[in-house]
Amino acid sequence: MSAGDDTPSPAPSANMWGGRFSEGMDDLVKRVNASIGVDAAMAREDLEGSLAHALMLTEQGILSKSDGAAIESGLRQLLSDLDEGRLEFDEGFEDVHMNLEHLLTERIGEVGGKLHTARSRNDQVATDMRLFLRRRGAELAAALARLREVLVDLAEKHVDVIMPGYTHLQVAQPVRLAHHLLAYERMFARDGGRLEDALDRADLSPLGAGALAGTTFPIDRERSAALLGFAGVAGNSLDAVSDRDFVIETLSALAITMMHLSRLSEELILWSSQEFGFVTLPDAYTTGSSMMPQKKNPDMCELVRGKTGRVYGALMGMLTVMKGLPLSYNKDMQEDKQGLFDALDTVSDCLAIYIGMLPRATFHAERMRAAAGAGFSNATDLADYLVRVKDLPFRRAHHVVGKLVALALDAGVGLEQLDLEQLRAVEPRITDDVYRALDLETVVDARDSLGGTSRARVLAALASAREELAGLGKEQGVKGAGSGA
Repeated sequence: MSAGDDTPSPAPSANMWGGRFSEGMDDLVKRVNASIGVDAAMAREDLEGSLAHALMLTEQGILSKSDGAAIESGLRQLLSDLDEGRLEFDEGFEDVHMNLEHLLTERIGEVGGKLHTARSRNDQVATDMRLFLRRRGAELAAALARLREVLVDLAEKHVDVIMPGYTHLQVAQPVRLAHHLLAYERMFARDGGRLEDALDRADLSPLGAGALAGTTFPIDRERSAALLGFAGVAGNSLDAVSDRDFVIETLSALAITMMHLSRLSEELILWSSQEFGFVTLPDAYTTGSSMMPQKKNPDMCELVRGKTGRVYGALMGMLTVMKGLPLSYNKDMQEDKQGLFDALDTVSDCLAIYIGMLPRATFHAERMRAAAGAGFSNATDLADYLVRVKDLPFRRAHHVVGKLVALALDAGVGLEQLDLEQLRAVEPRITDDVYRALDLETVVDARDSLGGTSRARVLAALASAREELAGLGKEQGVKGAGSGA
């Protein structure tokens, strides 16, 4: 205290940025400002990033070898404690970065404060998030591949099950159940590709960009990036700390994945109803009613369908956070984690539910086939028969079949159950070879164009999917062997 000045010096702040402040944080502000309840999930990534940064600083001569060794030892102790569940975080230190630096300094003394040389929390958090996303994204990519395997296995098991195909939820043409299941396999294949694309673009290191403009220290950003297994470095320091495109892209991929899971959920909900009766879901993935003892509710399918909204919300929330932000970092961006982390957890859980549930579902082949026959799904083939075999113009054939459908409806039978006289009364050129054309196996196998529902095309699609998944497994194995600090 200077002579004549009776103003007390401010107490040391628990905040590592508190040197220029004379007043402590309001309690509500402290609670709103703190993110440790969310970003503690990135503790491992933060420690790995710090290890790479410390090693680079030491190699560059910015840290002495003794200081570097002390910091490395302290960080590895913290990693060990994290693995064993012994780390405790304090909301007073705001976020995971300051908590871990505080714990490090407690253990190794003031030298721990040297770790933050040539680094800001801005490039630190961006690095942590990309590392975290790389780990969780790889797990999700593997889960998507596993779900695709489940669908391929199911399709292979049900190649000869015929079911109605729908448009407008009205019976349209018969298809193989395997063909229907493989349609979802194709959706999830695209989801895996979108996720991998997003992860590839996220594979650049922001570390060394500093708060926004780089640093005056002679760092080697390529070296720290290599230590962390990044493909390269983010080339513009302003963009490096303010970019959250990788979060938005990932959320977009996850939202589309959930949309596909929701569509599958909707079909299983319908199919498991008494009106359809196409599938029985396993008891372990359904619930009952507290009032009605006969009920078996497809609650997991309904919850997956419902949880789609929260992933959509995370995407829209992130787009809204970022839409008006000037360069570079703004505190708004602290809101980038909760929605992303929740979406990753949600999609992971939903994929796990379907991976476990689908192999235990029972599909009712006879009910499916009966529904395909009852819905006049062979009507188009009757029109094609009239065009191809009897040389009628398609519009005339379409009209004839429409009249025959009306006749069959009045009689309460299928087209194939009308006798030849009834058929010929509407179109005299019809002969008894029409019954072969109306047979459901004939109908589905006639769709032999590339991507069609014929048995040969479905078997080819199964083989192609298995080959693709085998290659994907090798590729994921190579990526999983990446380096780390």
